[in-house]
Amino acid sequence: MGEEQEGNQAVKDPSNPICRTISTLLSRIGDKWSVLVVETLAEGPKRFNELRRAIPTVSQRMLTLTLRNLERDGLVNRTVTPTIPPRVDYELTGLGKSLQKPICGLVRWSMDNVGEIHAAQQRYDREQAQSEAA
Repeated sequence: MGEEQEGNQAVKDPSNPICRTISTLLSRIGDKWSVLVVETLAEGPKRFNELRRAIPTVSQRMLTLTLRNLERDGLVNRTVTPTIPPRVDYELTGLGKSLQKPICGLVRWSMDNVGEIHAAQQRYDREQAQSEAA
């Protein structure tokens, strides 16, 4: 079995630590708030309230949790400037910037295909309703 095939098997095996790590990471970076934070920070460093204004649907608690998780994963830097009141800035790390391209690509793909996806969902729902009625 080649290295690539072994790697693919490890990713598919839920008992393998690699699979669990990748699963956790994909869940985090693929969630709605992480995508929006990474996309927003792609424009440059932002303060907490600037992020809240840029993503008005996120709650303060969810933004805080998202930023902490992204910081823990090495995707976001948090810089505290000791002023009164303290100034806290968030920016993408090099690793976070490397995630920017795939995330922005996913967002672009979603926007390009939203009409087709909605049509497929409506078609599916219509077919399900017809089969339940029969």
